Amino acid sequence: MAVVELNKDNFEQVINDNDFVIIDFWAPWCGPCRSFAPTYEKVSEDHANMVFAKLNTEDEQEIAGHFNIRSIPTLMIFREKVIIFSQAGALPEPAFRDLLQKASELDMAEVHRQVSEEQAQA
Repeated sequence: MAVVELNKDNFEQVINDNDFVIIDFWAPWCGPCRSFAPTYEKVSEDHANMVFAKLNTEDEQEIAGHFNIRSIPTLMIFREKVIIFSQAGALPEPAFRDLLQKASELDMAEVHRQVSEEQAQA
């Protein structure tokens, strides 16, 4: 599956319509972002069950601000509309693949239970 370009018009739909979304927050001027892009593309080809998306933080400053993106590249993983991972920095391919494996092994019923508990306490 091709990498999806996110913007204000499709962001919510992509998150809401897919159970597993990985977002690369990047900018054209960012050297580490450009260096990570081929790894991101390559790994995306091996995971048809996941949506790989990119969000240009220059063009979509409002979305980047909403998620407090302060450093790029930043990877964020949504599973079932819950952010389960968010970290700045480009990952080497083996670490990126390992991260996706661990993210796919999460017990989402338990994650949703914990989120509900935290919301009830807030």
